[in-house]
Amino acid sequence: MDTDSSVISVLISGGLALIGTFGGILAGNKLTTYRISELEKKVDKHNNLVERMYHLEEKTSVQEEQLKIINHRMTWRKKNKNLMSF
Repeated sequence: MDTDSSVISVLISGGLALIGTFGGILAGNKLTTYRISELEKKVDKHNNLVERMYHLEEKTSVQEEQLKIINHRMTWRKKNKNLMSF
């Protein structure tokens, strides 16, 4: 009889240990999944910022080129002021 209760005790302990182990694995998996999704959100925000900065740099480049053209025209007009008077 003593052997039967020892076997039952070992089986119950083993079963509870398995349940605890799998519970810990599931909890760790949920935490890992949550952290990955939060990191993905941060990466998306960063990528959005990089994309916006790229577009701003393009616009700035175009505006700088336009300013160069305007400055060139103004310089030309100053130099050729007497040619423009009618």
